[in-house]
Amino acid sequence: MSSGILVHPAAKIGERFAPSPHSVIDQGVTIGDDVTIGSFTHVCAGAVLGDGTVIGDHVTICAGATLGAGCTVADFAIVGKRPKLGPKSTAKGGELPGLVLGDGSSVGSHTVLMAGSVFGSACIVGDNAGVRERCTIGDSVVVGRSVTVENDTSIGSRTKIQSGAYITAYVTLEEDVFIAPMVVTTNDNYMGRTEERFKHLKGCTVRRGARVGGGSHILPGIEIGEEAFV
Repeated sequence: MSSGILVHPAAKIGERFAPSPHSVIDQGVTIGDDVTIGSFTHVCAGAVLGDGTVIGDHVTICAGATLGAGCTVADFAIVGKRPKLGPKSTAKGGELPGLVLGDGSSVGSHTVLMAGSVFGSACIVGDNAGVRERCTIGDSVVVGRSVTVENDTSIGSRTKIQSGAYITAYVTLEEDVFIAPMVVTTNDNYMGRTEERFKHLKGCTVRRGARVGGGSHILPGIEIGEEAFV
């Protein structure tokens, strides 16, 4: 192995592992065969990297995260980050399981994926995107560059979310939905005022095959029907 690499003796390392200088592998990590890890990358305790995974430079794979076979993670990404909530946050707290990234998925540079979310296979998450905790994401989903997906959101298989869109908490996007660039979804008609708002927080529901055009603003609780066009 190259100089400056720290591998905990309790880590399980597969064949043909190719770490780069100054990478760190913590206790309880499992690394499959033919895995490549870039320089200054940290794989934290209990993480699992499937066969053929390629990790870039300056990446953090957080504790308990599981990456399936053939995943790629670009430079400076953080995979499986634990959320730090503000004192007045409406999001649920508590312990979260490690993030799961399905086989053949790709994570862009400077992207942050939170713990407690599950991605299916062959997903693409673009550069500078963020996906919060407790999201459920199907197979072959595209989350474009600089997209934000807030907590407790469900995204069906083959759905595409284009650059700069904002998907608020508690949204449901079913299968084969298309969300164009700069779409904004909302979930709070009280705009952060009064305790009454906590009973009414609700994101939109976009049914199978619907398409939402660029720059659209979707209000709380709206339902967009199957194959609809907005």
